[in-house]
Amino acid sequence: MSSRPQASLAQRKRQLVADELSEAALQLLALKGFDVVTVDEIVTAAGVSKRTFFRYFASKEDVVVQFLTEMGAGVCSELAARPGEERPSAALKHAVSVPLAACTDHSDRALRVVQLILRTPALHARFLERQAQWHSDLTSELARRQGLARDRELYPQMAAGMALTAFNAVLQRWSDSDGAEDPAALTDRAFAVIAPALDAIVRT
Repeated sequence: MSSRPQASLAQRKRQLVADELSEAALQLLALKGFDVVTVDEIVTAAGVSKRTFFRYFASKEDVVVQFLTEMGAGVCSELAARPGEERPSAALKHAVSVPLAACTDHSDRALRVVQLILRTPALHARFLERQAQWHSDLTSELARRQGLARDRELYPQMAAGMALTAFNAVLQRWSDSDGAEDPAALTDRAFAVIAPALDAIVRT
């Protein structure tokens, strides 16, 4: 008898618990503010034990930051899936656009999360820590795509930094506008600025 259906069921159950914890945390944080809400309040609202909470998350910061951490992983996987002959600016724009579009698809929830992260110093610091890994992953993928030596040439690292700067700028403008501005239009504008540099591959 195959164990794969059982594993799939266990994974779905685990994801369901994580989602319930995240949603309970987000609702409380949006209502009361990050510094006021405790883990005890979150687990009470979610109907789970404190032990269960720490099985899924290391801290209340991780509950919130997970949303954008998943977005970062999506950027790298989308870039890896783009055609090899595509211009770097087009490939990176698409890679950044896909997770940003998810914000529009779930605008109310996503906006709450983004605003919590960008407006709470502790969360913003954690978010930037996570972005260091995104930058490293994007650098490696860009080097692979262009046939460049990651450790010897500046282009992959700088291009990854520019793409993430555009990503952050779009998130910030979207957050500041309370969701009124369109992430897709903002992304178009951001990449119009950086595309010439992204497409000028110079070996150093």
